[in-house]
Amino acid sequence: MKLFFAIKSFKNDESGAVTVDWVVLTAAVVALGFAVMNPIREGLGDLADKISAEVANVSVTTNQ
Repeated sequence: MKLFFAIKSFKNDESGAVTVDWVVLTAAVVALGFAVMNPIREGLGDLADKISAEVANVSVTTNQ
């Protein structure tokens, strides 16, 4: 009789359901981050190249 009560109690316990929801949401956020990372990285590389070219063309003079 105790075994059936334990099985019924285990079946009706929903305390872990919230944890499963958070795991799924966290996995979705991480996947979205990886999906967005590549286009951003390419854009940042182009921007860094443009900034580097502009800085290389700047001449600095000092007044003494």
